[in-house]
Order: sequence, then structure tokens, then C-alpha cells
Amino acid sequence: MSINKKLKRVFLVILILAVSFIAYVEIVNRNSINMTTRQKFLKAVYPMWMWFAGKKDINTKNLSGQKAIPSISFYTLKVTAIDGAAFDFETLKGKKVMLVNTASDCGYTGQYDDLQKLSELYKDKLVVIGFPANDFKEQEKGSDEEIATFCRKNFGVSFPLMKKSSVIKGADQNKIFQWLTDSTKNGWNNEQPSWNFCKFIVDEQGRLTNFFGSTIEPLGKEVKAALNQ
Repeated sequence: MSINKKLKRVFLVILILAVSFIAYVEIVNRNSINMTTRQKFLKAVYPMWMWFAGKKDINTKNLSGQKAIPSISFYTLKVTAIDGAAFDFETLKGKKVMLVNTASDCGYTGQYDDLQKLSELYKDKLVVIGFPANDFKEQEKGSDEEIATFCRKNFGVSFPLMKKSSVIKGADQNKIFQWLTDSTKNGWNNEQPSWNFCKFIVDEQGRLTNFFGSTIEPLGKEVKAALNQ
């Protein structure tokens, strides 16, 4: 076979794969609204990325405390919701709480779907709260209104979202994540988010019990085990 014929076959295979992938992206995003090309691409490759990240042990940290008593009560914390309303953590007494730093342009953005499913599955015992943040590679550039609309229209998010803020240690870190990442306040944990979609779980008594890295899925066995304790 001549070199020209081989090149033509290779080109044909690449073309077929490219067309097939484009068609797959369009099918996955058939119900997406006002998504950028990047967001559509990330949503399509999310299952593959989760498989790869799990195999390579990327962002799979799983930490748990011994239900240490915090020096500052979780229920004294307050924050501003994405719509500008005050959100008082005292209203969370008696339920487990999952706090997640989120972003709209991330390889893990597809987790919004599973976070919504988790909030529905455990609606009687769990409150999921999202904290949009632009801390990692500027993957949350939108305004609060744009973020809320994106989450609602593309993932059906109905769980509480807070006003966009910083979640990593520093002068701008919001008060909730100051508590979550400082052992002198929460009792044991100093781990901060290493990327978008890290998850912290607080129990019914306001004690921080678990930290999960981004690759630990919201509906994964590790999370369910923590919620069923």
C-alpha cells in the first residue's frame, strides 16, 4: 500500500472519529441552555475524566475526624446567598450538611447533576450547599445571576447556592471556609480545597466529620457511608 493511501485512510479514520465525537457532544447537550462550547465539551467528557482521575488517584483525598467538638459553633456562622439574602446556619440544626466549592467551567462541573440527585435522595436528612468560587484557573468568571441561571437551567439545581466568594486560605477566604479549614475552629481539619468540587460534611450536631476531594463522587460509596452514619 502506498504512503498516500495510508495517509488517506488515517485521515478518514480521524475524520470519522471527530464527526462521531461532535455528534456525541451535541446529543449529551441536547437540553443544555446558553452553554459555551467549553462547557458543552466539559459536560460531554465528564464521565471519561472521572474515570481517568480515579485511576490516576487525582483529587481523591478522603479525610475523616473523630467528631471533634469545634471551638466555634457551626451554627453561629452566617453567609450571603446567591440572591443577596442572608443565610443563617442556625437553620441547619438537626440535619447533615454538605458544603461544596463549585465552578461552571470545570471538568468536575458535571457533579452538579449528582449533587442535585443527592439532595433529593437525602432530602429529609441532608442540606447540600454550593459555594461558587473563581479560585482555580478562573473557572467561575460569571456573575452571581449568571451562575444561578446556569445551574438551574442546565442541571436543575434547587439546593442553596451562596454568593460567589473565595474558598482558599487567605485574606479573602469566606467565613464558612475559614471555619472548615482551620482546626482551631472546627476541631481537627486544616485541609483546604485543592480544586473545585471538594466536599465537606458536617453532622447533625454541627461537627465537621468528613472531607472529600473533587474526584470522590457525590453519589459515591464513600459519601453515602458518611451520610448513613
